[in-house]
Amino acid sequence: MDIAGIIARELNIRKNQVEAVASLIDEGNTIPFIARYRKEAHGGLDDEQIRAVDERLTYLRNLQEKKEQVINSITEQGKMTDELMKAIEAASTQVAVDDIYRPYRPKRRTRAMIAKERGLEGLAGIILLQMTKNSLESEAGAYVDPEKEVPDEAAALAGAGDIIAENISDEAEYRDYIRRVTFEKGSLTSEAKDETANTVYEKYYKYTSLLKRVAGFEVLAINRAEKEDVLKVNVVTDREGILKYLENKIIVRDNPYTAPFLREVIADAFDRLIWPSVEREIRNMLTEKAEEGAIKVFSKNLTQLLMQPPIAGHVVLGWDPGYRNGCKIAVVDATGKILDTALVFPTAPFNKVEETKRVIKKLIDKHKVTLIALGNGTASRESEQLIVEMLHEMGRNISYVIVNEAGASVYSASKEATEEMPDRNVGERSSASMARRLQDPLAELVKIDPKALGVGQYQHDMNQKRLDETLSGVVEDCVNHVGVDLNTASVPLLTHVAGINKTIAKNIVAYREANGRFKSRHELLKVAKLGPKAYEQCAGFLRIPGAKNPLDATAVHPESYETAEKVLKTLKLTPSDIGKNKGIAKSVDVRKLAGELGVGAMTLSDILKELDKPGRDPREDMPAPILRADVLELEQLKEGMILKGTVRNVIDFGAFVDIGVHTDGLVHISQLSDKRVNHPSDVVSVGDVVEVKIVSVDVAKKRIGLSMKGLNK
Repeated sequence: MDIAGIIARELNIRKNQVEAVASLIDEGNTIPFIARYRKEAHGGLDDEQIRAVDERLTYLRNLQEKKEQVINSITEQGKMTDELMKAIEAASTQVAVDDIYRPYRPKRRTRAMIAKERGLEGLAGIILLQMTKNSLESEAGAYVDPEKEVPDEAAALAGAGDIIAENISDEAEYRDYIRRVTFEKGSLTSEAKDETANTVYEKYYKYTSLLKRVAGFEVLAINRAEKEDVLKVNVVTDREGILKYLENKIIVRDNPYTAPFLREVIADAFDRLIWPSVEREIRNMLTEKAEEGAIKVFSKNLTQLLMQPPIAGHVVLGWDPGYRNGCKIAVVDATGKILDTALVFPTAPFNKVEETKRVIKKLIDKHKVTLIALGNGTASRESEQLIVEMLHEMGRNISYVIVNEAGASVYSASKEATEEMPDRNVGERSSASMARRLQDPLAELVKIDPKALGVGQYQHDMNQKRLDETLSGVVEDCVNHVGVDLNTASVPLLTHVAGINKTIAKNIVAYREANGRFKSRHELLKVAKLGPKAYEQCAGFLRIPGAKNPLDATAVHPESYETAEKVLKTLKLTPSDIGKNKGIAKSVDVRKLAGELGVGAMTLSDILKELDKPGRDPREDMPAPILRADVLELEQLKEGMILKGTVRNVIDFGAFVDIGVHTDGLVHISQLSDKRVNHPSDVVSVGDVVEVKIVSVDVAKKRIGLSMKGLNK
């Protein structure tokens, strides 16, 4: 099997690119390292393309291994033929290989096996020849043998029918046809087991959709409802059409004795042996496709969430709202260090509003707070009203931002949070996280399980291993794309740097605490268990601002320092000029200089960009959070109002937008654009700041309908 060629065709890239990526992965290189520092080898593929190659490489290698196992098994049975070998080699999926192997796979004791043990295989063969001129009962008479538990002609015919039915069921061509015709014309149906029950699944109480048109989120919702015993679910296919197809394949003579019998056997083979397993396969395929779609959307949402721009240089007051347990407050400086904490009770049942204002005003004055990060959870609405009142009273130029606090409670009680802030309680950790999420979303959110961040759908109903692997890759790509300050990074953040595991991350922090700030990247080699390979993978992504060698603060890999120094010398510059000569990258003939220096053009281009703008944060290009100074109530919303909001989540049927009223509004897919939209993610992403029009408000149910039509052009 030409694995590289297959992947190249599927991904529309060159075969030599696939081979290069495969070789680099086999050598133990990480995907971020391959994408950033081995561009010449693979021709400039990005992280997403390389991960796609890696995924297909794993699948096709497993497929090849499965084929070899099947070939060995059939060969050992002495049943291998040239035709069978060609069919196995041509199979492009594991399902196709399973279909071919089905007749040869060791089975539990089936009705057909029992019939063969009773000597009825000869009768089955006679019936399949369809040439008998006698009644089947007379043909079956020769096979009656009470000692073999074949007491009469009816028992003999039943056993022969079981053998024929299993042969039909094992035919790969028939199963392939049945799957294809069902996917083309079949339907997915669901009905309620109890229609009087009022559940979130009412839409699916009497549901029918063509399989080729059913939406991924519908599949996942139906699966969940079925698991909760709310729905009965079926795949409906053209049974009569399929039986006619099988009859045309099997009944080659309209023999008056055998044809009626074979029609009954064919129906039995389909109903008893083929359809139950094919229906399961189709349900599994629908689920896998839905999961892949959901994971893709989840991945894009997570990327946008993690890549939100940091708000640097602010002393931030983090506010984790609550009722009976109070509102937890933490003030952090511009580096995220906790300066002060407080616990206030402005909400019911205590309603200590004035006391809360005094405490907060004192903290703001004492630490010169310039921004407030308010969590959007329980009691957030009441807290926001108090904040607005207080800021108006103070007359200060201070804004607040509503921060999505998804996952904060999970993190604040975690082992990682305890290790990071051992002298703080759960509430203080949570409020500090609110503030830090605003200062540097990436550095803070990597501490939390991505599934807890509220940017996916049905994430607990899908293949958890596949989901975890994909989301871990997303986090890894984001962290390495941005780069990490070696002297301030936490253990959780370092863990996502290419080549660094949790043990090495802890060792880096321990070394830093014992020896002070890292002065050079090369010093990393002194860290326990961080060997040459790990150093090669991670060094380019770890930055040291203010290092003696300015290149240590850039994305230039240490292996390219010599080239970078030659570039500077050629341009009559010194290392101290790095970052001071804007336009270097544009003023150089890259191909010519690359030839002179004996380095790849893509590598040289990256070096020039870093010399021009060292350590540039790619998050600068993302939309900044909306800073608020006043509160808006749900009751104040009117149809036709146009507001600005932040996209919080993107799902298959639309996008949820935060417009500042503590209830995210839904922009249905039909309201996203004047043009037809295939998927909401084609129009909006998590973190986008958009204009929306209010199209409906249901105060009682706290539902807001929004539209983006005619806006955001």
